[in-house]
Amino acid sequence: NVIRVLCRLRCIGADSSSPAVIDRLWDMANALVDRSRPGDFNQALMELGATVCMPKAPLCGECPVKQQCRARRRKLFGKPAPMPDVEDCGFGDCPLCPPATEPWDSSLGVTNFPRKAAKKQPRVAQTATCVPERRGNHGALEYLIVQRPSSGLLAGLWEFPSLPLAQGLQEEKQRQVLADHLQACIGWPVAAGDLQFIGEVIHIFSHIHQTYVVYSLPLDGDATLDSALSPSRWVTEEEFHTSAVSTAMKKVLE
Repeated sequence: NVIRVLCRLRCIGADSSSPAVIDRLWDMANALVDRSRPGDFNQALMELGATVCMPKAPLCGECPVKQQCRARRRKLFGKPAPMPDVEDCGFGDCPLCPPATEPWDSSLGVTNFPRKAAKKQPRVAQTATCVPERRGNHGALEYLIVQRPSSGLLAGLWEFPSLPLAQGLQEEKQRQVLADHLQACIGWPVAAGDLQFIGEVIHIFSHIHQTYVVYSLPLDGDATLDSALSPSRWVTEEEFHTSAVSTAMKKVLE
């Protein structure tokens, strides 16, 4: 809320999360804060952003600082003269100006500001995933799942044994690296030729365009797990869906 108020007051049109803008906002805040009642001033500024200077449909006519607001002046009168505002400084590399590709939109008025950073295109990644399966003691089909590390993406969740693939890796090499990974996970030899290619599953995370290359591995019913290796367990389909698994892994099972 405070960032929005300050950016509109001074027509700061660059990405509001950029270091240059953040530094300028802190300078403004330090200059503006009431030294005798800083808490009241800060609360008032937050309330101004929450109730008047809102992201959409701001109540500019009711704003107590409308006379000082350069974004409102820009909306009412166009480019002011002779004293330029920040966005009119004329320097193409100004770290506070709107990008040249995003000029002032008169229909948006003060809601041109603050600007947000353009979303980055998601990173493309490929992962080999194996679904080991066996018939349990009661004849039900069971699947092997392992637990992810306690930090990083999808920390602590359970998944089918998986590992990232280098771009352009041929299928034969994919099978081999996956077989080696499985052996490290579950503790018994896995032949690359036993892996059965099933298909590919695409899942979009906020920052990753992930393709899972899915293989199946039928195993004997007496296949046991080495408790000294990474956490792993056999689950039925029902137990799989009640476990802490990601949406992507549910797609893989389907």
